[in-house]
Amino acid sequence: MDLRHLRYFVAVAKERNFSRAAETLNIAQPPLSRQIRQLEEEIGADLFDRTTRPLRLTEAGRLLYQHAIQAIAGFDQVRTMMTRYGGAAARHFIIGFVGSVLYGHLPQVLRQFRHETSGAAEVTLIEMSSLDQVVALREGRIDAGFGRLRVDDDAVRRILLAEEPLVAALPDDHPLAALTAPLTLDRIAGESILLYPRPSRPSYADQVLSLFQDHGLTPASRQDVRELQTALGMVAAGAGIAIVPASAQSLHRPDLVFRPIAATDAVSPIILNHRSNDHSPELDLLTAISRRIYATPEG
Repeated sequence: MDLRHLRYFVAVAKERNFSRAAETLNIAQPPLSRQIRQLEEEIGADLFDRTTRPLRLTEAGRLLYQHAIQAIAGFDQVRTMMTRYGGAAARHFIIGFVGSVLYGHLPQVLRQFRHETSGAAEVTLIEMSSLDQVVALREGRIDAGFGRLRVDDDAVRRILLAEEPLVAALPDDHPLAALTAPLTLDRIAGESILLYPRPSRPSYADQVLSLFQDHGLTPASRQDVRELQTALGMVAAGAGIAIVPASAQSLHRPDLVFRPIAATDAVSPIILNHRSNDHSPELDLLTAISRRIYATPEG
């Protein structure tokens, strides 16, 4: 299986027709059909139900489609980044981030950083988990990272920018949504809790579970989902409650209600990570801007 096979497969899956997919790919239909057959033989399962018109994906096809889209997008991102690198004289500064920090002050930090480095550095942003950021810093794949997980690593220095309060996200018709007082953790623990992110652990989900454990509580039930947006969508659908950073309220969803949590330790850190031995002008600037906008004291 290679990237070409995946691109051919995705084209057929989107068009749901071999002839139209061949036109899109600018190849003849017979070679395309042979490539898909080779892919199916390698996998050991049919990817399309060919008895229907238009074509339908089989269970194996649906599973492969989800991962193929991600693989192609990741490759295209790397190719674009390296093309820019090869054609630009400016220094590149690559920043990793976890998605949830985008709802707070980080966009303001990045706008100011881009403004002050204009012409001197090309800034690239890559979404990745806190744990992946530490690995990427050690390997030199990124220059800085904004995460929520405290990871101990001698090669990486972390700067605590803020301790963001956590809030409970509820469907607007939930009985707890009518309460005006902060919600206690024991009341929240009696509900089904939606945790994210699912793919990488440890993660923010473990912070939430640790919060309950520190208070001697265990959620009545839990479900892991891929990301914050998915969790909030499922909350709106009545599938449970999510514990989210307070900045998520900036989404202004009318079908959700956010309530503060009574526990004083219901917070999630926002951490700037960088290599311990890195003292580049761009990193110094990013650190200074981050401290200023997050109102972080020097230390």
